[in-house]
Amino acid sequence: MDALSDVLRTTRLKGGVYLHGEFTDPWCLSTRLLPETCVPFLGEKVTDIIPYHYLLEGRMRVRVEGGPMQELGAGELVLFPHNDFHLIGSDLSVPPTPSERVVQRSGDGGMLTVRIDGGGGTRTRMVCGFLAGDRMQANPVLSTLPPLLRLDYKDGPSADWIRSTFRYAADEIAAGRMGSETVFAKLSELLFVEAIRRYAESLPEGQTGWLAGLKDPYVSRALALLHGKLRHPWTVDELGRAIGLSRSALADRFVEIIGVPPMQYLANWRMQVAAQELLNSNKSILQIADEVGYESEASLTRAFKRCMGVPPATWRRQRTNRDMT
Repeated sequence: MDALSDVLRTTRLKGGVYLHGEFTDPWCLSTRLLPETCVPFLGEKVTDIIPYHYLLEGRMRVRVEGGPMQELGAGELVLFPHNDFHLIGSDLSVPPTPSERVVQRSGDGGMLTVRIDGGGGTRTRMVCGFLAGDRMQANPVLSTLPPLLRLDYKDGPSADWIRSTFRYAADEIAAGRMGSETVFAKLSELLFVEAIRRYAESLPEGQTGWLAGLKDPYVSRALALLHGKLRHPWTVDELGRAIGLSRSALADRFVEIIGVPPMQYLANWRMQVAAQELLNSNKSILQIADEVGYESEASLTRAFKRCMGVPPATWRRQRTNRDMT
């Protein structure tokens, strides 16, 4: 498994589709998705949300607070990796309507609809979805993404399938039912993975950050080894020899691109994996310690407390109690 796949797998994102919108020009909506809105679709609480909009018909302008305006056409999708407050509409100079004023429930399944008749102009239709998880901004990939990611699905081998699936979602929401949650959840996850891969491929030379590290021949190999052999007792010397760099050259290059030294990165990533295992398995702390490269339960407990603020047993209990309330 490559490093990017490992990071995304460990994040354990859960997705869904929750809203169908219909608008006629002119219109403008201010919006930000709240985590509690997603609870009916997930059956549990989450701390972090990545919303997205897929345009079925018409055109739409979008702007994240403080950012430039972008214009989308039918078949395009826009994601907000940090769930920033944003404006969408045919004309962003129109006084925006807060989304909470116009969003309505559709049926008993928790699905939402929004309709704004701005004056009978050009019609726009969109479907909105999300990805959800905990501690997403601690993830080395998600924390370095820009406020907005844009994908074009007007053409290409997957365009027809994506368009038809979202049209089906719109029909299901409009009818007040939702019988294909698994399909829509998987679609959300696949779209997000593709968005990250496309963004990584588009990065120019000289960029810094985790995704930029995948394009560097040495840092990418170091990341692959650290993720591929998490239990191994790595040192900077050994890692440097494995990729053909001196200890100092590797350390300098890794810090320049990733932002932290290799061993600090490894320690942080081990804590992320340990946290997910605590949350999603019944494994003992000793088992988890062994899987993430610690020789004893005590050594993992010390490292985990330094990173997370509480011992692993306490962290697990707090998360379990939160999800039960």
